[in-house]
Amino acid sequence: MKKILALVLVLMLAFSVAAMAETATETVKIGVFEPASGDSGAGGKQEMLGMQYANYIQPTVEIGGTTYNVELVYADNQSSTDKAPSAAQQLVSEGVSVVLGSYGSGVSIAGAPIFEDAGIPAIGVTCTNPAVTEGNTHYFRICFLDPFQGTVLANYAYNELGATTAYCLAELGNDYDQGLAHYFQEAFQALGGTVIAESFPTGTADFTSYLSNATIAGAQVFFAPCSLAYTSLIVDQAAAQGVTYALLGSDTWDSNVITNAAAGKNVTIYITTFYQEGGSPEFDAGIKEWMNANPEALTNNGGNDMVSAVTVMGYDAYFVALQALELAGSTDPAAVNEALWNVDYTGVSGQITFNEIGDANRDSAYIKTANTADNVWEFVTVQTVE
Repeated sequence: MKKILALVLVLMLAFSVAAMAETATETVKIGVFEPASGDSGAGGKQEMLGMQYANYIQPTVEIGGTTYNVELVYADNQSSTDKAPSAAQQLVSEGVSVVLGSYGSGVSIAGAPIFEDAGIPAIGVTCTNPAVTEGNTHYFRICFLDPFQGTVLANYAYNELGATTAYCLAELGNDYDQGLAHYFQEAFQALGGTVIAESFPTGTADFTSYLSNATIAGAQVFFAPCSLAYTSLIVDQAAAQGVTYALLGSDTWDSNVITNAAAGKNVTIYITTFYQEGGSPEFDAGIKEWMNANPEALTNNGGNDMVSAVTVMGYDAYFVALQALELAGSTDPAAVNEALWNVDYTGVSGQITFNEIGDANRDSAYIKTANTADNVWEFVTVQTVE
């Protein structure tokens, strides 16, 4: 009997080892180049949540007939163009096959040469400035661009809100702010409107003089494509001044940070963005359940389970990266770079393919307004530009 039991144990051990061998996987690293601190830290954390949830949903990928575990490797670019290159170099040193990010065009532009020199492709998630992909073949992006977004906002302000005078405010030295303010101004003036444009220095906390200048100028809209650290202050101070013009925001405003700042206040806010909660009930329900079961995720989402569009974009970017790895049949960054040109992925935010520059073929944007009574974003329309 002892011999039989010993034989059974040996056989069980052999089967266990064989099963482990069959399920053993390699690891592929995907770099996460995002701000977890600094002025854009709140938005960066929300963008990362989408990647983390996607990794939770699908933690493996088939590459060349082998199952790989997907490891997300993080580098905080600190919302700073000065710190972004070292964060990018950190990911290069980790041996990532592809990079996701960043929230913020300036840091994406600053990190791009590091990825290029290392031959590592990057997938921009919500970095909308055209310069991110200009002049290179290694940086892609899944979002619309600022010339489009600025034109959409200008058309909406002029044609739908009836504004003839607009005030623009942007942070000095910020590629995203200055670029988008320029495209808005260009489009608004082409329609026949008048634009008053000003810039504020980094670190500004008091925006009352700028808000007053807009009132004095008779502006019907106040456009400030700035980071959440500034825009939440602008919303609060605009309400305190009792401004009557509408506040216009870009994709950076699409956060519960803004709805929280506007809650219970008499302010009107319209924004352009990539997604409206409710567009994919299955996705919304899944990520809300995941966030509510994860205190850290809920904290990184601003304390509640509102689905931000940048989170959706982070989720889609992860699966675009997986499809590129599958198409490449290799973890070699050069092969992944080549495969990205052929990606055709149906995401939560829509169909994602790339044009000859590496930009997503996007032709529409969501416009939402803040319901200050219920502390939610409400869908207004989907707008395109001919």
